[in-house]
Amino acid sequence: MNLEDLNYYYNRLKFGEDNYHNMMQVRVNEILLVSNIYDSYVLEKDGRLSEQIYGEYRQLDLSMAPRITTATATDDIISMLKFRRFDLIIIMMKTGGMTPFDLSRQIKEMYPRIPLLLLLNKQSYIEVIQRSEDRLQYFDDIFMWKGDAKLFIAMIKSVEDRLNVAHDTLYGHVRVILVVESNVDYYSIFLPIFYSESMKLTQELIDAELQDANKRLRMRARPKILLSHNYNDALEYYNNYREFIICVITNVNLKVNGKIDSSGGIRLIRKIRQQNPDVPVMIQSADPYNRIEAGKLNAEFIDKSSRTLLADIRQFVVNNLGFGDFIFRNEKGEEIDRAKSMYHFEKKLETIPEESLLYHANHNHFSAWLMAHGEIRIAQQIRYVVATDFLTTADLRRFIITTIRNVRQQKNRGKVIKFDPSVFTEDDKIVLLADGSLGGKGRGLSFLNALMVTMDLNKEFSGVTIKLPRTAIIGTNEFDRFLELNRIDSNRIIKLQDSAIENRFLQGRLSDTLKERLQILLSRTSSPLAIRSSGLLEDSQSQPFAGIYQTFMLPNNHSDPEVRLRQLSDAIKIIFSTPFQHKPRKYIESIHYNIEEEKMAVVIQEIAGSTRDNHFFPLFSGAAQSYNFYPTSVIGHADGVVALAAGLGKAVVDGERSHRYSPRHPKIDLLEPVIIVENNQRDFYAIDLERRDFDLRDGELATLQKIKITQKQLSGIFKELTSVWDYENFVFVDGRFAQGPRVITFRNYIHFDTFPLSAILLRILDIGEVSLGVPVEIEFAVDFKRLEAGKEPQPVFYLLQIRPLSVTKEYAQVEINEIRKDDALLVTSKAMGNGIIRDIEDVVFIDPEVFDNRKTLEIVKEIEQINLKLRKDDREYLLIGPGRWGTSDRFLGIPVNWTQIDKARIIVETNLKDFVVEASQGSHFFHNLVAMNVGYFTVAHNLSNEYIDWEWLKAQPMVERTEHVYHSRVKKPLLIKIDGRSGRSVILKQDKKN
Repeated sequence: MNLEDLNYYYNRLKFGEDNYHNMMQVRVNEILLVSNIYDSYVLEKDGRLSEQIYGEYRQLDLSMAPRITTATATDDIISMLKFRRFDLIIIMMKTGGMTPFDLSRQIKEMYPRIPLLLLLNKQSYIEVIQRSEDRLQYFDDIFMWKGDAKLFIAMIKSVEDRLNVAHDTLYGHVRVILVVESNVDYYSIFLPIFYSESMKLTQELIDAELQDANKRLRMRARPKILLSHNYNDALEYYNNYREFIICVITNVNLKVNGKIDSSGGIRLIRKIRQQNPDVPVMIQSADPYNRIEAGKLNAEFIDKSSRTLLADIRQFVVNNLGFGDFIFRNEKGEEIDRAKSMYHFEKKLETIPEESLLYHANHNHFSAWLMAHGEIRIAQQIRYVVATDFLTTADLRRFIITTIRNVRQQKNRGKVIKFDPSVFTEDDKIVLLADGSLGGKGRGLSFLNALMVTMDLNKEFSGVTIKLPRTAIIGTNEFDRFLELNRIDSNRIIKLQDSAIENRFLQGRLSDTLKERLQILLSRTSSPLAIRSSGLLEDSQSQPFAGIYQTFMLPNNHSDPEVRLRQLSDAIKIIFSTPFQHKPRKYIESIHYNIEEEKMAVVIQEIAGSTRDNHFFPLFSGAAQSYNFYPTSVIGHADGVVALAAGLGKAVVDGERSHRYSPRHPKIDLLEPVIIVENNQRDFYAIDLERRDFDLRDGELATLQKIKITQKQLSGIFKELTSVWDYENFVFVDGRFAQGPRVITFRNYIHFDTFPLSAILLRILDIGEVSLGVPVEIEFAVDFKRLEAGKEPQPVFYLLQIRPLSVTKEYAQVEINEIRKDDALLVTSKAMGNGIIRDIEDVVFIDPEVFDNRKTLEIVKEIEQINLKLRKDDREYLLIGPGRWGTSDRFLGIPVNWTQIDKARIIVETNLKDFVVEASQGSHFFHNLVAMNVGYFTVAHNLSNEYIDWEWLKAQPMVERTEHVYHSRVKKPLLIKIDGRSGRSVILKQDKKN
């Protein structure tokens, strides 16, 4: 996949957002106001017009207010138009020179597309324009100014709506409100009120949007208001936008075919009612008699002289245009229930009486309310549905509910959405339980989920479901709120021991809103849950925090819901505490950040897997990297590497026994068969479902069990992962019916492709690397689920997380010539890093002659003490030892953590004749070393071109020697050369000329 292909899918992903961007393409940004000098002064100085308009825009949360330029008759207005672009020209009656009628004609003849408005500021001018009606043809509209800045907003928005309505209804299905009023005095008062109320109500509906920018974009999708002044123009508007009109408001006295008709408005509504009997209608009149006519037409009536005009208009908008609650009524119009949100609306539809369902469906009330709430697709699908289309009312109810759910699920696929109780049990979306940043893991998951859904990867791999586990995220605002609510001072808390820090956080309380949402979440899932950290700094491209923070696996099966809530809350609180604990804090400081810069989000995921013998685990898990740090003659850097393990992925991420291969060359084994058998996985991790009571202060293993793999399991639940080992011929025998001792090899999936694991991994790694612009690592799990009753279980590939790998693609030019053996302390062809290091004098190494892998815990303590002394003296060093550094399996290497060796600049892991261990690709600890620009070498004992000169090393001046560890200091700094292109590296002795 290339960047162009990915951009195509990314644009599809953004389509909904771009719809809002594409609306309101014609905007009024520059306004020319033409008046005499006195009126200009009154507007700008006494009336503070620009300031008022800016204030109104801010109050309505609109985008940047337009700029107003004033011009008087003494200015050469036509000349000004040649050099400056204006989006709207407003001309007042008194311009001081030519009449506004002559000026409008002159401007329109030269610039026919610029909207022109005539602004009156005296009541007597109304008679003037009535006498000059034949000279008004060049004006697009006329308004009466009485000092309220809201009128200017109404004028601007009226122009914008008229210019954008054709495009926005066609491409964005924007709704339309048709306002018909002939009295300039009245609509100059009414229209600002109507715009203000409709905008405020629209704002209330979209306050749940994820980002503030999207709120302003959604304002572009508010209903358009089309203003007309006579019967003919109004009917033309209605016929052009009939499908989108959600309301008609009219006065009664209208011109019909150019002549005043005292019942023109009534005629208009009768005409509209013939085509649409259900559209809400409001008739305005100062004549009380017209209330009777309105009743006959099933229309609301508002008295123009009412003292409660503003409240009446707002009530009409709320009740009829769907901006407020949906009020379920019976046939008599009596309220029987109401819904405040889409969630409640969907729930109420399941239980409301049939009488109410039929009443609202037949009057198209559902569609109107849904349109106002932005649910355009649902509204369109149910708009023309009537009860007679169905055999029973139950069928009608089922259709409406199913339509709502299907459209909602489709619309939310791949998105991060605000908390809604109905959605956590649905796939392909991430639920935000609290606002704020999603953190490192959260960002990666949300992006990849959105892209996967948009690309519809499931269609590429027949018979396989590819998905994220159901996921919710607690944004970083809750972390800030927790610290403030519980008065936790970061400068004081870091002085405590880790256990005291955890206890302090466990004593704190989460916000009431989050607790309520967690309760709802737990009521909708009984699956075990993974509670993962997602720090702001975590999994960034330059500082991956892999392995620094904790992840808790909760069985989530206690019989008492309150206990389940407490266990989940405790996991969240401990994760909140982790940045302040010793190991994470030291790591944050070592990468030159302050503790105050780290904020913690929390990812809550259903754990992938199934229940087997009172344990919960997936069939297998793994980690895959798009970059292979240890290439061979056949397998290159870009071919990637995968580590697989039966059960939960803890064995992989902790560097325990696992099976490794390259997904681009799946049939090539990285190790000899005998070594594969010797390093075969012996144990697997699972959640102990019988451990319902536990203390999370015991760490990640509080709920996990490490289970010895038996031949019964290898021949049972893990059989598909195994091959039979033929001891006599030293080969693997594959097939379900092969007899003999079994070992885990994954050959059915890797060599024989019974499940397209490699193809899926390559596809996702490719997407990740192109998207992030750097090599990536993913964690995943695979299980087999019976998706439909009566059918065979199908494979489900769960993507658990993605993070960038710290790999430099642009290599420095480092030339390593043929090296004489006597000149080098170390030579290897498996090195990671790049460059030349000239200042290392200290070497800390484990004596291979006395190494005993049963004593690695003692070795850790000895190395830690030496590291503390070197840290105090600020001296970096070369570290050499057998097996894997940082492994959690103490028999496979030295189980140090980063803080115990953080002054090491070069780390070397080596094999011994009787101690051969696979290189430590795949452990989290390993990646953090890479992020710190620490060179990492592997030296094989049995290759002629790789070696360590142990004798020379032992002969160097000794600083300290413990039972197992040497610390020497050479007389001259070592010269270390690392060639990142080939992986070759050499450490040259200080007493040789090179």
